[in-house]
Amino acid sequence: MTWAESFSPLRDRNFRFYFASRTVNMLGAMMASIALAFAVLEITDDPAALGQVLAARTLPMVALLLWGGVIADRFPRELVLQFSNVASALSQGAIAALVITGTAELWMLVVLSVVNGTVSALSFPAMASIMPQLVPREQLQRANALISLVRGGLTVVGPTLGALLVVTVGAGWAVGIDAATWLASSVLLGFVRVPRAERKAEQPGTIAELAAGWSYVRHTTWLWVVVLGFSGLNVIHGGAWLTLGPAVAKETFGEQGWGLVLSAEAAGLLLMTLVLLRVPLQRPLLWGMIGMTFLGLPILVLGAQPSLWWLVPAAFAAGAGTEVFNMGWNLAMQENVPEEMLSRAYSYDALGSFVAIPVGQLAFGPLAAAYGFRDVLVVSGVAYLLVCALVLCSASVRRLPRVPQEARVAP
Repeated sequence: MTWAESFSPLRDRNFRFYFASRTVNMLGAMMASIALAFAVLEITDDPAALGQVLAARTLPMVALLLWGGVIADRFPRELVLQFSNVASALSQGAIAALVITGTAELWMLVVLSVVNGTVSALSFPAMASIMPQLVPREQLQRANALISLVRGGLTVVGPTLGALLVVTVGAGWAVGIDAATWLASSVLLGFVRVPRAERKAEQPGTIAELAAGWSYVRHTTWLWVVVLGFSGLNVIHGGAWLTLGPAVAKETFGEQGWGLVLSAEAAGLLLMTLVLLRVPLQRPLLWGMIGMTFLGLPILVLGAQPSLWWLVPAAFAAGAGTEVFNMGWNLAMQENVPEEMLSRAYSYDALGSFVAIPVGQLAFGPLAAAYGFRDVLVVSGVAYLLVCALVLCSASVRRLPRVPQEARVAP
């Protein structure tokens, strides 16, 4: 495959506008994480206040994800995304106006963050499931890789640009620029024309649709096995790597070294994205779960031998493995799950993932205090590899193939 063929999805008008919309959207979101933090700190010096604002966004997002999946399967997904982008622009714009005018109070930011979280619960399932409606099936891998390539690049420049805006124009104006990116993203989505699928004259109720989604997940072995496995993997990753990792780094090779480790992980992800632009991924879940085993290596190394000489290459391999799984999972879902069920399937997947992360973040601190940081990390690394191996024991995971273009997924 040539590089020109790798970028072929961009020749399609629908994907081109969607790609532009996602690029603007991701840039704004990555700047906003920095801008919002400093906007809160302009109101109060209490670090717990930022946690309250972040939790106010996360909790409704988790609570309403399943409902968002129903909405995205019931209505045109590009319209759901447009609505959510406009709502995000309005809520972020309100935060910006309050901070700029000096009238912001903590409770106001909490309420507006609840609005943001609710809107995110709507947009996430629609965003995850719209891709098969934009490009032919044979271009799904390339289209997903292009989105990943932009996401990886913006992960590097987005926070830096956000910090620069905070320093130069202030946190309020930085949040305002984020609001403008949401609005621009919505305008670009207006140029996307997705063919309308036939809808039943009489739609079932929300509870019935949620039950149908759960029934589909429960009867699709590869789907529930991977989601269940990732509930465990995200507990370990959120607790061992994201929570204990910085603490161990501070006591051993330092904060700068931890930044180098995270940069190596990002570099591995970006390099693998370039590879997947050209190399077709067959047996998506087999290779995806093999890729996930590499995420256990840096956790194990951090506990057994916290040295940058070992940790940097392990983190690089983990980043590459992460991208292999991300691609494999998207291909498995987008090619095998019926279109009318896809948003709900993604919402059940996201619910299992998002709920698991804070569980690990809360549990691993007390575990490390009781049994020692290094021992907990070693056990966590081994447990991570064991969970990946258990998921791979499922034949439906190992054998799931790519679906040919001419094949149709039956409900």
